[in-house]
Amino acid sequence: MSTRPAAAWGKRVEIAFALAVVALIARAAWNFHQYGYLPQPFFYEPSDTWMDWFNTAYWARDPGTYDVWGTIYPPLSFVVIRLLGIDSCYGRSAVTSDMLTIRDCDWLGIVAIHVIFAINIVLIARTFRKIDRKTALPRTVALALGMPMLFALERGNILLLTFTCFLLAFGPLLHSARLRWVAAGLAINFKVYLLGAVFALLLKRRWRWVEGALIATVLVYTASYFLLGTGTPVQVIQNITRYSSGFEAGQVLDIWYSITYAPLVSLLKGSVFPVTTIVGSETAEIGLRLISVLVPAGQISILLAAIAVWLRPEAVSSSRAVFLGTAMALISSEAGGYTQILVILLVFMEPWRGVARPIAIVLCYVLCLPGDIIIGSVPPFVRDSYLAGRAVEINMGVGLGMFLRPGILIGIAIAMSCCTISEVWRDMRQDGLGERRRFRRDARLLPASFYKRG
Repeated sequence: MSTRPAAAWGKRVEIAFALAVVALIARAAWNFHQYGYLPQPFFYEPSDTWMDWFNTAYWARDPGTYDVWGTIYPPLSFVVIRLLGIDSCYGRSAVTSDMLTIRDCDWLGIVAIHVIFAINIVLIARTFRKIDRKTALPRTVALALGMPMLFALERGNILLLTFTCFLLAFGPLLHSARLRWVAAGLAINFKVYLLGAVFALLLKRRWRWVEGALIATVLVYTASYFLLGTGTPVQVIQNITRYSSGFEAGQVLDIWYSITYAPLVSLLKGSVFPVTTIVGSETAEIGLRLISVLVPAGQISILLAAIAVWLRPEAVSSSRAVFLGTAMALISSEAGGYTQILVILLVFMEPWRGVARPIAIVLCYVLCLPGDIIIGSVPPFVRDSYLAGRAVEINMGVGLGMFLRPGILIGIAIAMSCCTISEVWRDMRQDGLGERRRFRRDARLLPASFYKRG
């Protein structure tokens, strides 16, 4: 049966979602013009714009980065951000009086954030155009201008640069394996949990690739450690262990833009915020039971898919293995809503074919929508808006997305896992249970069809 009708229908769906992303961006711009702040689910503190970058930049110049601040970042983030800033703006007298005034001085940091963002747009467009020109435009719009990427831009998070390295390491733009190893090593040194993406390639018997990426990771870490002068492996591991020992949410704002249910569970169990006044006590209890089932279901589905890839590595692309490793890392630990761009990138590399893949693609588009549905009110509060340059009254509330985004991410993982298992099962039925001898260790990370032009 021809897949052309389904592909044509899928293209229309993707264009509709891309237009919805653009429309919601226009709505956010109108809200800022009228009220002086970006609407939900953008960050609720309009005075804190870009401060993920500038907080890190300050500690990049302070010897207490690991002992006092307790960062979980390896040294590379601090080395890079320090290079992309003006040292004289970080004098202690200015910082202690008002940490936020750093931005008024360090214009180079603001420029760097937006240059990286612009580079990512170009790389995303080139990647999707190389994979499939028919869907390149809507997928570029959704990923490059969607909520996760805009949230990372608004926060000035180093994930913007991590994404650049991640795309170069696992996308189709670089043909040199050594350059891919370096890009992977840089990505891991920005965000340690991306070790899972590299180790997932062992499922594909990519021994040399994993070895090269790990060697690059060690070399990058060693160089950045000596440049920064602090951040030993023991310090990094201790801080990661302390951070991951348990997340306790203190207020509803802690679940503002999360990708796991850990903050929500903490709130529901601790009764810090009266969630029951919005959804009802019975609904809250049902939600806790569903979460206790949904999260393990997502993890188990990924494990089963990983076993399937190991049994028949030639039936699944390496980008799918990278997806499994990345998705497992993200749904198992709270890393921030902007990290969704890593999963969305890998899913958007898939064609609109079958049932599970379109489901995952549509869910990714939903995550890209820069808007929310308010289901409960929060008392308004007054804050200084950095972008507006004045005090504004903030009117936000409890959004439906707070409860749905982690589940959508798990749904994407389950859909792609089912697709993987299905592909392996069909391959086994056609060729028997033994591993086919035609399997080769291809240097490319995507199926050969993705590299064909025309």
